[in-house]
Amino acid sequence: MYEERPALLAGAVLWTAETDPAAPAHPILPDGCMDLIRADGRLLVAGPDTRAHVPTDTAARYAGLRFAPGDAPRELRDALWDGAEARRTGERITDAPDPAAALEEFVRLRAAGARPAPAGRPVAETADAVGLGARRLHRRSLDAFGYGPKTLARILRLQRALALVRSGVPYAETAARTGCADQAHLSREVRALTGTTLGAYTASSASANNDTAHPSGSSTTA
Repeated sequence: MYEERPALLAGAVLWTAETDPAAPAHPILPDGCMDLIRADGRLLVAGPDTRAHVPTDTAARYAGLRFAPGDAPRELRDALWDGAEARRTGERITDAPDPAAALEEFVRLRAAGARPAPAGRPVAETADAVGLGARRLHRRSLDAFGYGPKTLARILRLQRALALVRSGVPYAETAARTGCADQAHLSREVRALTGTTLGAYTASSASANNDTAHPSGSSTTA
């Protein structure tokens, strides 16, 4: 069972899930987001990824905070790479009466005073608007999003396209509406970023709607 609600931290989503470790895992597609996840007592960081990932984690209970592209606070990410602090934080969250609420409170305190990243726009327009050269913009994009601006744009376009496909929009129309040159271009992007074809993804998505999707993406122990 999967549930989510807006988090106390603006722009983030707090989610909880209970899964059957024996059930087949569905691929997690890149979306530019970052999740901080508590998985059966462990603290994990998931994403941002550049290609599809099939989860191998076997936890039964999860709580997580999902940040939209670029919204994960620098203060949070820097802290998580300190292994000793991450272990202590994971223990405190696990021992709390409500681990999901404890995870949310930890992030809220870490992010106090952090400013969200600006809304996205075309790369060249963004560089002009903020007065940065392309290389400097690329470095700052890596810091804010985990991707360079072009990779982030591809991944967000992929997510828009897959949402249209799931809603029944024909492939050719989806390609046109998401800025792909043609349907073949869309197909190449889907294969490159998900490791599968449009048709296979559509079939897999329909199957996943009947199951409880595995909540964790490609993860590294913090």
